[in-house]
Amino acid sequence: MNRTETAALLAYAVSLDPRLTPEDQAAAEDRLDQWAELLVNVPATAPHPDGRDWNAAAVVHHHISTSPYRIQPSDIGAPWQKFKADAIGRHTDPVPPVDPNDARAYRAALAGTRQAVATGQATPAVYRELTGGSTRDARDEFAAARLAAIEGHVGNNYVPREVADKLTPWRRTRAQRERLAAAGQPDPLNIRCPWDPCRAAAGQPCQQGSKRRTDRAVPHPARVEAAHVQHYAQGAA
Repeated sequence: MNRTETAALLAYAVSLDPRLTPEDQAAAEDRLDQWAELLVNVPATAPHPDGRDWNAAAVVHHHISTSPYRIQPSDIGAPWQKFKADAIGRHTDPVPPVDPNDARAYRAALAGTRQAVATGQATPAVYRELTGGSTRDARDEFAAARLAAIEGHVGNNYVPREVADKLTPWRRTRAQRERLAAAGQPDPLNIRCPWDPCRAAAGQPCQQGSKRRTDRAVPHPARVEAAHVQHYAQGAA
């Protein structure tokens, strides 16, 4: 809040609890200085994806109506931190309107969106489940389709499901892909690695080493991030 918003909030608190009335103008200025300093990162209002929007005045009203103690800036700041953590936890980064190959601009756009959510300037983006039937059914059908595209083959050879299960300790990459598919999570190996030194094809593990190329145990971060962008963009379509 800016100083004007904080002054209005403080005046509202005094109107609800006369005990907060300052002794003189100097005391009033000192208290306003304190509140303005401590609440500078707390917005007066902020949106929430579930409609439970933040309102600092409502927090003041709730405290004074339920607590015998005089309200302090921390009685507003603490609920805001809880609200912010919940809002950010529900936020799913939308696809930034920038070239995904420009890593610096892409990261800056993501950071800007997250900062806007954290300061209450933007509503957290929450992607809804696929529609047309129950969300659980849609999710299960989608996961089953992904599993069907992965399972049953090692290289170009068909392998029965029960045999594939026994091979899990020796085929960790495939097992991890199956776990991601079953959970409905993004699979980096579904796409080509966008990192220039690698460029592993879809379905193939990322590569490392400049002379002697070997498989990486985990995909490159750029591939993981690109998979998340594609996954959630498809979910939002």
